[in-house]
Amino acid sequence: MIFNFRKEKKHIYTEAGEGKPIVLLHGLMGGLSNFEHQIEFFSNHGYKVYFLELPLYSLSPLKTNILGLTGHVASFLKSIVKKPAILIGNSLGGHLALMLTLKKPECVDALVLTGSSGLYERSFGDTYPKRGSYEYIKNKSEEVFYDPKVATKELVDQVYETVSDRSKAIKTIQIARSAMKHNLSSELKNIQKDTCLIWGKQDNVTPPEVAVEFNECISKSQLFWIDKCGHSAMMEKPDEFNKILLKWLKDVNK
Repeated sequence: MIFNFRKEKKHIYTEAGEGKPIVLLHGLMGGLSNFEHQIEFFSNHGYKVYFLELPLYSLSPLKTNILGLTGHVASFLKSIVKKPAILIGNSLGGHLALMLTLKKPECVDALVLTGSSGLYERSFGDTYPKRGSYEYIKNKSEEVFYDPKVATKELVDQVYETVSDRSKAIKTIQIARSAMKHNLSSELKNIQKDTCLIWGKQDNVTPPEVAVEFNECISKSQLFWIDKCGHSAMMEKPDEFNKILLKWLKDVNK
């Protein structure tokens, strides 16, 4: 599938299909490749799928944080999507989806979280940008998945390029620290949207107990496990992820 990006009102995105809108939100080191299978699958099952490229490295220093990114996505939902959307977020993208559901519920139809931050997550932390150490970045990238082969050379190269760029590395740490400070445990009870949690049983970044806590705190949530799967279920087990999500979407819209 060929993806053509558009730039409109400071938003860079691609779209496919027709129907109820789905907006895909990637993680801190993520990109389009994380959601290729979902774009193709759901655009062929009656949904209009948007992938929004988050401006992780282009926001002003004062807006390079969770609140600044949340505002950017809210602007996209209001000016481009223009109707309540199903938000699907992985890692940082899940955190943003949660923030939007709490702050702009009128923009959200339903919430889908996979390996979401917002409660607890392991990260590279202060030692993250070991610039020059390709092997370190390769090992850290492989740890995200149950099957290390999912961390292709292309993916590792992309991460390595980011952390080797001093400006990008600084902004990466800035956003990661902001995410950790914005713990949402006390606010999750206020979420009243149907929520689907799809979690890798072997996620060692946002481990299984995080999914259980989300499920306990969000009243209208359902939790689904995928075995032999790490932090990015939509990448590592796309067919299983898509099957679970499509059935859930049909069930909640009966």
